[in-house]
Order: sequence, then C-alpha cells, then structure tokens
Amino acid sequence: MTMKRLFRRCGHAPGALSREDQAVVNAFRATLTALRNPLPWTPGDAGDIAVRVGPCIERARTRPGDDHDPEMIAVALVHPDAPHAAAYLHGRQLGYAERGWLRCETTAILGVWQPGYAMLTHAAAGLPLPDDLGMDPAHYALHIEARRRDDSPDGFTLLRLGPYTQTRHAQQDHDRLTAALDGRETTLVPGHRVFVRYMPFDVSDHQRFADPYEADAVALLTDAVTGVTA
Repeated sequence: MTMKRLFRRCGHAPGALSREDQAVVNAFRATLTALRNPLPWTPGDAGDIAVRVGPCIERARTRPGDDHDPEMIAVALVHPDAPHAAAYLHGRQLGYAERGWLRCETTAILGVWQPGYAMLTHAAAGLPLPDDLGMDPAHYALHIEARRRDDSPDGFTLLRLGPYTQTRHAQQDHDRLTAALDGRETTLVPGHRVFVRYMPFDVSDHQRFADPYEADAVALLTDAVTGVTA
C-alpha cells in the first residue's frame, strides 16, 4: 500500500495529520515548552508543583502550613489529570493515593505544575509509582507543652503524640485536647500555661512519642499531668 493510498483511505489529504496524531504533536510541544520555560515557584506559593521522582516528573500538591521552608516542604503526589474521576481511579491503581504526605526537598522542584509535564509522569507511561520515591513520610505530631506564665521561655513538654499518618487525625486530637484544656490551661500545672501545638514528627526521636492510635489522647494528657503534679 502506497502512502498516497493510505492517506486517501484515512480520509486525509497528503501531508495532513489525523486528529489523534495532532493531539500527540500538541502534547509534545507543550512538554518541550514546559521544560524550556519552567514557571518559577517559591516557598509559600499556592498551587500544584512539578517534582522530580526518579527519571520522571510528577504533579504534587503542597500542604498548607508546611510549604514555607526554603529547604524542605510537605507534598502529596497526585495524578496528572486530577481532579477527573477517571484520573482518581487510575491514580489508585498506580499508587498515587496511598503515599500520603511526603517530605520533599525544594531542590527536587522544577517549578509550578504545567500540563505539558503530564507526558513525563509514571501515569502517562502506565507505570506504578516506585517503592522508593526519594521522599520520607511527612507525618504530624502534637506537643503538649507547659510554659511559665511570667512570659519567660522556661517550661517543658508534658506529652508528645505521634506519628499521625493522616492530617485529619492530628487535627481531631488537637481539637479534642484544646477543648479538654479550655478553662484549665493555667491551673493544670501550677505557675504554667498548658497548650497544644503541631510539630513535624521526628523519626529519630520516636521513643519519646506516645502512639496516638493505641490510646485516647485526652487520657494520655491526664496521665502526663498527674505524673507532674503528683
């Protein structure tokens, strides 16, 4: 079959591209444009970013409040076609939905996400995300601290809770502990004010943390306060 007959059979004039082929060409051009002209990203900027994961580039969502550090931020990898339903299902098949929040070095960030990067993702190649992403889990922890009421920096940590594998669980315990302290912040520990704050979970210091999934957070706080005031 000659090329001339092939084009006639497909209903195109010689030299014309099919609709599918034109879409591929457009996507390739968009990829080149994104690589040659990355959109700058700086810590604290809102919006999705492009992150290097092995030989690929992935779309990542930054975690509000953990996106200001110039060296390390917290991100979650998302399917390049999010938020479409098909992308969600495809993403679950390839492991995008299982990783949760991750610690990402800012040196791995190319810039703001552009659709042109989509062709360079694991999803575009139909490949699952690798086991080793080069990023550790970015879990939250809660610190319940007692600070002196004379505004001096002196004080101590009553209780450390972590790691929380999901942000919403940390938020739930934070709210419960804050409610339990309401009206009692300055009376639980004489001369101190007790409060709860978020902290990154330090894996190297894990032995100092109580597992929030094994016991009730309010009960753990009660035990900690009893141990100090007994």
